[in-house]
Amino acid sequence: MEYLGSTSNAIQEKTNQIIEEIEPDEQAIEDAIREAGYDDVIENWLNNQPVADEYDTIKLMASEFKTNLTETKKMFDNFPREYIVGEKDIPSVVKSLRKYRRTLKGEEKIKLTNGIETLIKAYSSHLDDCIKSIYWLSKYESPLRKMNYTEQDLKKIHSIKDYTRRTELVDILCKYWEADLDIKDVSYSTDYAKLSKKMSDAKKDYRKFIKGVSHQSVRKNISDQLQEFIIENVCSSPGISARELHDKMPTKLYKRSSPQIISKAIDKNDITNINGSYYKLNNDIKKDLYAYTASFIDSDGYITIDKNYNPRVGLVATGDRGKAFMIQIQKELGIGKLHLDQKSPQNTRPVNRLNFYSQADVHELLTKCRPHFRMKGKNADLLLELVKMKRGHKKADWYKGRCEEIFKLMKYENHKDHVNYDFTKYGVDIETVAKLHDNCKMDIMNDLESIIKEGD
Repeated sequence: MEYLGSTSNAIQEKTNQIIEEIEPDEQAIEDAIREAGYDDVIENWLNNQPVADEYDTIKLMASEFKTNLTETKKMFDNFPREYIVGEKDIPSVVKSLRKYRRTLKGEEKIKLTNGIETLIKAYSSHLDDCIKSIYWLSKYESPLRKMNYTEQDLKKIHSIKDYTRRTELVDILCKYWEADLDIKDVSYSTDYAKLSKKMSDAKKDYRKFIKGVSHQSVRKNISDQLQEFIIENVCSSPGISARELHDKMPTKLYKRSSPQIISKAIDKNDITNINGSYYKLNNDIKKDLYAYTASFIDSDGYITIDKNYNPRVGLVATGDRGKAFMIQIQKELGIGKLHLDQKSPQNTRPVNRLNFYSQADVHELLTKCRPHFRMKGKNADLLLELVKMKRGHKKADWYKGRCEEIFKLMKYENHKDHVNYDFTKYGVDIETVAKLHDNCKMDIMNDLESIIKEGD
């Protein structure tokens, strides 16, 4: 009981600390519910659904409330987090406190007893929240509460997603519930004994069912925990090293790993290693890859045309973190050419670039990023027009003239906010150049291509 102090004040202080950790924060719960989308309407809707395969329920709910499947699926991952104090769960902490209470007398013993009772009440409230998170058993909550269950049992039940096993558990609970209701109207007799046995058998079936749910469905093995820890911390702390990862690990993982093991695990998780520092794109970025790429081009990239009217798009970043980002974003996009560790004009940190040269790459990137541009949307439109011209309209009598106009427009869009920029060296009249946007040939090209398709 080293985590308890040797004095009454220390005991009370530790008990209060545990109680504060476990006691529900009503505002936090409300915020979590609101964030997850579990308002009263959705909760009532879920509670009134028949027992079904979870995926079918998710699809039905997404259709009912006009949400996408990813957002809807997150609403179902709502099992309350487990409370751990000093690497012990709450029942273990209560057991230790009770054991320690035997060494106390008088006022100190009374204070600790009150603390234990408050802790038990708070944990009971936590278990209530665990039961409520199992929406498909909301109609069968009464018999479930009469079973012997632990938080781990409830977590196993929450992990059940398929219709077959859900109905199997519901059938067991209903058998118990039916006998429990009937036995209230039966005096002590042979019928009473039969109903009592039926209830006892249902409880045994329940325990057998719970044991049949794999621990792996709710508990990750050490290897999976290690991988999860590495990914989470590399994403949250870019540039972290293997030794720093090892030092941050909880005791259980720390004892079973080493910087060398971590280095080997890094290679399996699509993590970029830059001189012993690790980087990885956050999953949120991957989900909205083109939105993020568009915002990066808006702020630290460029869309332009060279003097030979060739389209050019690029992303620029400096330092090791920028290098890792360029490597990972190129891997995710699957296009573009990397130029790493280039010398900076200011002779500062190395410059890293991801450039897009080919018409195919430029067209693919800008088409997918176009809805997300906030600053360089017009630049993207000009380049998409140019690519379309180069692909099938080079022989048009307006081709060369329009290329010159696009070149001037691009110069104007890229430098219109630059004070004292010399537009005259490119033949750009800033008073009239913006009107050249009206000469866009996209509609003409689309009409011509549709006619050709109809002829084919």
